[in-house]
Amino acid sequence: MKTTIRVNLPQDSYDIRIAPGGLDYLGPWLAAEDQPLVKPVQKVLVVSNPVVFELYGERAIASLTQAGYSVCHCSLPAGEQYKTIASIAKIHDAAYENRLERSSAMVALGGGVIGDMTGFAAATWLRGIAVVQVPTSLLAMVDASMGGKTGVNHPKGKNLIGAFHQPRLVLIDPQVLETLPVREFRAGVAEVIKYGVIWDEPLFTALEAADRLDDFAEVKDELLQTMLEQSCQAKADVVSQDVKEAGIRAILNYGHTVGHAVESLTGYSQINHGEAVAIGMVAAAKIAETMDQSRWDSTLTQRQQALLEKTQLPTRLPKGISIDDILIALKSDKKVKEGKVRFVLPKALGEAFVTDQVSSEHAGQVLGAIAP
Repeated sequence: MKTTIRVNLPQDSYDIRIAPGGLDYLGPWLAAEDQPLVKPVQKVLVVSNPVVFELYGERAIASLTQAGYSVCHCSLPAGEQYKTIASIAKIHDAAYENRLERSSAMVALGGGVIGDMTGFAAATWLRGIAVVQVPTSLLAMVDASMGGKTGVNHPKGKNLIGAFHQPRLVLIDPQVLETLPVREFRAGVAEVIKYGVIWDEPLFTALEAADRLDDFAEVKDELLQTMLEQSCQAKADVVSQDVKEAGIRAILNYGHTVGHAVESLTGYSQINHGEAVAIGMVAAAKIAETMDQSRWDSTLTQRQQALLEKTQLPTRLPKGISIDDILIALKSDKKVKEGKVRFVLPKALGEAFVTDQVSSEHAGQVLGAIAP
């Protein structure tokens, strides 16, 4: 079943297409005769990592070549630790060597790291060329591939270097999840739970009704379709209202304030992004219980905790990092405004808000409660 979700923006609107087997239609969809997203005969640079490229690179290139594109590719190491300016330079080198022009395009074939880096490279090559997102991880499918946020990490913080650059198309082929490692699948479910908490109560209750969430092979096709469609629709709804995070879009960072600090302090190698977000959601929920603006209570915190545990995601801080170091790292977060750390907190199930009224003492107490 093919589903199309439109991301309506003041400029550069685009479609999210969810289609089993859709990877084989990448070229034809870009070259659609009525309104080609990228005209045939143009050059396309496919950016991937060795693992994903071995699995799906030939199919993507074959689809593009058959549609009339001149295709080249660039392979980068897998892992958040490689999400750096040095990796962007490698993409730029490939673009130069293959003479990509302003009418050319880049295709991000991979997870969130590849998507972020390819988007940023496309945004900065010749002051901006087209990018197409073909996410191969659940996390990228439901979050990272949409919305136009691109960038890399700075040694002192996550995603501090980047640009907004909307894709021409997001192509989601659920069948590629069959080869996704179980741990990475669980990381993606963390982001789905996030949408249920901040935006979509029916999605949250659908996840609660599932027997298992910890393994792709145990998730029924109908539930997976619901997870993909409703997560993508939630992000499309929010981004359509606030393209560059001047207001409501900030709620999409639920769990990310503490999560990004934990990722950075563990060197982007001990835990993955979804695991860090899960820990951040636990902290945010506990903070929300005491905030006057929130109707969130301990019962809802326990329901969220149960979903995270059913997914076998971590709910406590990893060993080896201090609470003081986390509090220091929070002050370097890109969401800091006028020196104040801004937290995204749940107001009720399906509703969230942003506040800068969480003191370091309060945050420290909550972090202490979830320390190992």
